[in-house]
Amino acid sequence: MRTTRCNASKLCATCEGAEEKVTKCQVCFRHCELSEGQYGVCGARVASGGQVVAKNYGRITSIALDPIEKKPLRRFMPGSMILSVGSYGCNLRCPFCQNSEISWGEGVERWEESADVVEPEQLVRVAEKYQNEGNIGIAYTYNEPLVGYEFVRDTAKIAHHKGLKNVLVTNGTAELSVLREIGPYIDAMNIDIKCFSESIYKDVLGGSLAMTKAFVSEAVKIAHVELTCLAVPGISAEKEMMREMVSWVASLQDGNGRVIGEEVPFHVSRFFPRFQMTDAKATAVKDVYALAAIAREKLKYVYTGNC
Repeated sequence: MRTTRCNASKLCATCEGAEEKVTKCQVCFRHCELSEGQYGVCGARVASGGQVVAKNYGRITSIALDPIEKKPLRRFMPGSMILSVGSYGCNLRCPFCQNSEISWGEGVERWEESADVVEPEQLVRVAEKYQNEGNIGIAYTYNEPLVGYEFVRDTAKIAHHKGLKNVLVTNGTAELSVLREIGPYIDAMNIDIKCFSESIYKDVLGGSLAMTKAFVSEAVKIAHVELTCLAVPGISAEKEMMREMVSWVASLQDGNGRVIGEEVPFHVSRFFPRFQMTDAKATAVKDVYALAAIAREKLKYVYTGNC
């Protein structure tokens, strides 16, 4: 049976004793301090033998051969298929989560025992098998892949050497040290920007806008990046917020200091009631289009989704 999880704001009850050794996770801004056997907020990382390790390493909960456009990526090898793979765990707490059964809560604990275990070499062989059906590689998606970045790194490295493409679908809530480890093997990313308010990120989503912005700023220097904003009423569907967000996106620079932000593809997606927001109304289609029109004032490639 699991021990308690870190609450990310102070040492948990099992950590408070001065004599008990704690280990700090270095993946995201939470820096969960964990005693032996204790899990971080993400539900995927655990203190073991003086280290924090990915308990979800190689544990696959979801796998499908998808059009690349579903990631969504619209300007990276359009018309291709990609093998999409997910594990379990997430370091955010979005009340509108579309994959809550594998991202956090009781579902995460269930998957720890029931998910199939696949080694990186095995997954790459599966990806190669589907090349005759148009598969170009592997997309790490569904849950938050970076809470188990070690599996992404190990698999992507093998896939890269085999000539396969690697795609990362992420909330961008990770330290730049994580990005540096996986970056050499990642060809494209779709990164969620949940909203453009630090207070909403912290109080509603349990995240850090500053960390996501830093991640995006570095990601555009090393891979093809597309950004997604789910337009959730009361959280991210405000026009003024969209203006601030796309103004920031437009200012992004490449590794040589050249401003390239206006060429970063940007997706505005319609929200439907999910998870803890089933009593909310779906975003009006006209509102999604209005937000997209604002984005087009600054950006060249703007797409709408779920409309």
